[in-house]
Amino acid sequence: MGNRLTKIYTRTGDEGTTGLGDGSRVRKDSLRVTAYGTTDELNSVVGMVLALPVPEVVRVVLTEVQHHLFDLGGELCIPGHESLTEAHVSWLERQLDQLNDELPALKDFILPGGGQAAAACHLARTVCRRAERCVISLGEEETLPSQSVIYLNRLSDLLFVIARVLARHEGGGEVLWQSNRPPLDAS
Repeated sequence: MGNRLTKIYTRTGDEGTTGLGDGSRVRKDSLRVTAYGTTDELNSVVGMVLALPVPEVVRVVLTEVQHHLFDLGGELCIPGHESLTEAHVSWLERQLDQLNDELPALKDFILPGGGQAAAACHLARTVCRRAERCVISLGEEETLPSQSVIYLNRLSDLLFVIARVLARHEGGGEVLWQSNRPPLDAS
């Protein structure tokens, strides 16, 4: 193993900048830092899902996803670095297809919920969409590897399907949006 951190604080960021993986320094609110910071946040929310009782197949898939997200964070932290490939996206698609095959066809919109793990997975899905938007914004300013946005787009789909799986696993079922519900009584 490489270098170990023996001192956690360095004081190098006290002026509002941070170091990238290539040694350059940027503002902490730069698009690049926002993109990899949101990817890190997504990884943390996936960790929250994994802290709850989930089926083993979900645990295996999400643990691998956490490794991919860490790789993506490194990719975003090191300008010019590429970690994710088409194989990562293909792997997500295979997991998505396998998990979705067990679910009933979707006929209505689903509200986030259905149990603790399902709700946490819906939160992960929304953070994933935000990470995707951050990476797209960064890609407007700088050249990025082509698979990063595709990976996040596919991952949000997978997280949606996993939330559906978890809602059934937890016995809470899915909460369906009711478009024809009566108006609220204002009195």
